[in-house]
Amino acid sequence: MSKYKNKTSTETKEEANKIAKSTQRPGQSKDQTKLIAQGIRKGIEQYKKRYKSKARELDKKLKSTKISDSEINATSDKKMQRTQNISKSSPSIKYLPWFLLVLSWVGFLIWTQQ
Repeated sequence: MSKYKNKTSTETKEEANKIAKSTQRPGQSKDQTKLIAQGIRKGIEQYKKRYKSKARELDKKLKSTKISDSEINATSDKKMQRTQNISKSSPSIKYLPWFLLVLSWVGFLIWTQQ
């Protein structure tokens, strides 16, 4: 047996009693109503346990997949260094968009004059 007994909260007990009384049939004894309330209470407890375990598993997954801020900063610094190295190594890449723009305008002017 475990060291800790499953103590149900008063809210759970009250909720189970309300549900049991609302579903009570005519001629049903108080003992039967108590048994129904006890079953409802156990069902609520099991639901809460499942919900808590699923929430814990989800938190573990989220924590394992999260990337720390320092790792994000390190990767962004590496990307910036790569782009700086590319622009330093080949300055023609920096002017490529402008060259293509001028070339397209020249082509457009030649095409319209025909």
